[in-house]
Amino acid sequence: MHPSLLLLLPLAALAVVSSSGGAPASPDRGRYVYRQVQVGGVSCKYAVWLPPGHDPKQKWPAVLFLHGSGESGTDGEAPTRVGFGPALQAHPERWPFVVVFPQKPSDEEEWEERENIAFAALEDATKAYAIDTKRVALAGMSQGGHGTWFIGARHPERWRCLVPVCGYGRPRCISGRIAALPVWAFHGLRDDVVDPIETQRTIALTREIRSQRGIAPETARMTLFPEANHNAWDPAFAHDSLNVWLREQLEVR
Repeated sequence: MHPSLLLLLPLAALAVVSSSGGAPASPDRGRYVYRQVQVGGVSCKYAVWLPPGHDPKQKWPAVLFLHGSGESGTDGEAPTRVGFGPALQAHPERWPFVVVFPQKPSDEEEWEERENIAFAALEDATKAYAIDTKRVALAGMSQGGHGTWFIGARHPERWRCLVPVCGYGRPRCISGRIAALPVWAFHGLRDDVVDPIETQRTIALTREIRSQRGIAPETARMTLFPEANHNAWDPAFAHDSLNVWLREQLEVR
């Protein structure tokens, strides 16, 4: 669970294929739309959550959500079934954002190796659903939590905030690069897949660096669930304040 950071291959040329369809749902409860993009000549399916009242005539804040290893594949739907997806469907009124769910094909690759897929999906969804590129959050769980740390650090200018859940990484490769970004990290203290010390060390160093740079250290937040094992995503996305915090970061009024 602690692979070293691999070099990203050059970003493949992108060609967008519009292929939309939606899971049956009442429009006022939000809905999923399924699309695909061509990345390096390969068709990559992904899902988009459209919140209640989505109007393409106005700009919308968004969350790019990176799934865990178990949701890897090519069906385009599995990433919506675990983590953020169920929370969106359970309480759509809490999450007034477009949410983009890219899917990487293999759990043997880290998200930073296939970030071209994530960015292709986000670019396509931005054009189709009026996403405001200046108000995008990056979130993910487990392998996607790792991706949130690393892609957040590789491209800090793209994100308003980061929400890594039970992620792993190298603090010294991450903390200095995300010093200006609001972060709220979550982890279960009984996690036997990813040691919670991974999150604790990253947040501790991030706070230290922020203090040194005159940035409020409390903008790097951490919530640890004493009874949670690796599944920290269910309590994280059920947290009473996460949706409020995201609204604040994404300037939703």
